[in-house]
Amino acid sequence: MAEFSIIDRYFKTATQSNVSLGIGDDSAVLTPPINQQLVICTDTLVAGRHFPLSTTPHAIGYKSVAVNLSDIAAMGATPHSILLAISAPQLTDTWLEEFSRGLADCCNPYNVQLIGGDTTQNPTLTITVTALGWIEHNQAITRAGANVDDFICVSGTVGDAAFGLQHLGHSLQQRLDYPTPRCELGQQLKNYASSMIDVSDGLAQDLGHILKASHVGAILDLEHLPLSDTLQQLTPQEQWQYALAGGDDYELCFTISPENYKKLMQQHPQTQISVIGKIQKNTGLIFQHQNKTIDLDLHGYQHFA
Repeated sequence: MAEFSIIDRYFKTATQSNVSLGIGDDSAVLTPPINQQLVICTDTLVAGRHFPLSTTPHAIGYKSVAVNLSDIAAMGATPHSILLAISAPQLTDTWLEEFSRGLADCCNPYNVQLIGGDTTQNPTLTITVTALGWIEHNQAITRAGANVDDFICVSGTVGDAAFGLQHLGHSLQQRLDYPTPRCELGQQLKNYASSMIDVSDGLAQDLGHILKASHVGAILDLEHLPLSDTLQQLTPQEQWQYALAGGDDYELCFTISPENYKKLMQQHPQTQISVIGKIQKNTGLIFQHQNKTIDLDLHGYQHFA
């Protein structure tokens, strides 16, 4: 199937706000909103590395967008559009139909449009998505703003996707295949959070990025980790391994002052977040369980392991 036939049949959509020129030319043309900055990120998913080979085309399409929207959310930005590059051994009508439907099913709830990309042949299925979003000038939440005595919070539950990966066919595989980008929460937090990151490589490792960028340390209370019913049935060591080192959660981990936390919960009482620790002056990450220090040897996802 010719590249332009694929584009016209499966990926061409109507042009939306701020898109002056979408799919069909050498480049897309965007018109930035007044007083907004562009936020941009990219992620590559490789078959057998970032998703099981048995993953459905619909789930691959959905997840390839979701992981990028999660990065946009982690900056407090509003997602706007994506670029898509597909490298594959072959592209059948059935595969493309399901993949493009998964792509749209993740884009549509957030009013995100596909505005361009590329397709090419390659022995291994590889999906690269670049996501773009907008945020008011100097409002982006970075990893480098955590302050001593800030609360450490995380959205949703953690460890489910890692458990799903190890137990394919279990209901928690849904969390692996269809992560939820916390776009609305990210936008709410731009007026409250001091630092933020999305949890892709494991909570402990990703929190460590905040600590390093902010030049602070932290105490993490293991009994306050938000766990699903399935993980609560496991031994503590198994719980902590999945929740802290499993990865693929795509929840938001952020720091927030006690004062701002109180304001956030007053303004958004339905927000599902958990306070799991506190920022301290001494560097490093300390794990505690019922006020006792616990030694854990944890390693999050390694991109070149």
